[in-house]
Amino acid sequence: MDLRPKPEQRQPTSNEHELRLLGHIARQDRDAFRELYFLYHRRLSRFISRLTSRRDLAEEIINDTLWIVWKKAGDFRGASQVSTWILGIAYRQSLTTLRRANAHPTVEESEARGIAVAEDSYAIDETREWLKHALISLPIEQRMVIEFTYFLGHSCEEIAMIMGCPVNTVKTRMFYARRKLRTALAQLADGDRANGE
Repeated sequence: MDLRPKPEQRQPTSNEHELRLLGHIARQDRDAFRELYFLYHRRLSRFISRLTSRRDLAEEIINDTLWIVWKKAGDFRGASQVSTWILGIAYRQSLTTLRRANAHPTVEESEARGIAVAEDSYAIDETREWLKHALISLPIEQRMVIEFTYFLGHSCEEIAMIMGCPVNTVKTRMFYARRKLRTALAQLADGDRANGE
């Protein structure tokens, strides 16, 4: 007996559902927009909180991003996932808003892959603080490549679509970001040791 679902029983993927919502939004369907808004508000809030701790700027960026989605839904051609397209809009809006506000973006406490973390809580807190300071010191384009890769789990190809640049540019930014992070983390560790002596 074949228990596989028949094609008509298959549940739509989240991207297919979001594509349908975009189609409705392109026809000015406010209910579809409301649903997409609730699907993305928290996700965009988490993403933008990695760039700024100012809630007012974060809300402005989210609202501007979703306003662009409302106006441009009919322009989406499906060359990427809907989420990649929306994050790309949010990324560009973030750059514009943060530069205009002359804000200093901050990074939410989190650990990057490859950072050795000691078992005791003091060492974990210290490592998180070092990482936070090291990430803040990176140019925003390099920091965002790290954020998109390690914290949000995007591939180089997806990051290139979000940031609107070639894949090789993403890889180059990653290379320089890692090199600068290694240097910055080493300096922070050396400074901490010097202060402890």
